[in-house]
Amino acid sequence: MGWKDLFRKKEQEENLTDLDLSQIKPGYFVDYDLKSWEVKAYNKYDWGAGETSDEWHLACADDAIFLEREFDDEETWIMTRKIPFNKLGAFVREHIKEYEDPPEEISYDNRKYYLEDSAGGYFHPDGKSTSYELLSWTFEDDSGDHLLGIEQWGEDDFSAWIGSPVEAYQFTNILPV
Repeated sequence: MGWKDLFRKKEQEENLTDLDLSQIKPGYFVDYDLKSWEVKAYNKYDWGAGETSDEWHLACADDAIFLEREFDDEETWIMTRKIPFNKLGAFVREHIKEYEDPPEEISYDNRKYYLEDSAGGYFHPDGKSTSYELLSWTFEDDSGDHLLGIEQWGEDDFSAWIGSPVEAYQFTNILPV
């Protein structure tokens, strides 16, 4: 190893210590909400017309969350947790099957959510070219601080999540593998 290799190695190490949240990868660790989370997976969504969003699955000893980054007019971050779709009530599934859309309003956990956005796109697990088609609906409460989402993966395959907007600065101490 020559002296030039030492400088290159030092430069690479410096780049890994000043990581941006959007650069996290499976195996990395990040602190959020007084816990250390391991990045378990990275996924990409393609919503068409050049619109995409990124999703990271984060896990700690007693919890699992998903962190999503999307671009609308600006970069936004959303932290979500999966919930059982059946907890939304049987009428939601029936409404989607009958009208091909969910109801305009859904109540969950003593909170009312209102349909804000709908989209169709492709889910790319691990950010690869393999994809799965999905429909997605996002609901917000009156404050905009609480979100609820429904995803339809097939004729009768649904998933749901709840979440809230977060800021990138809330995630600290990014440690690469």
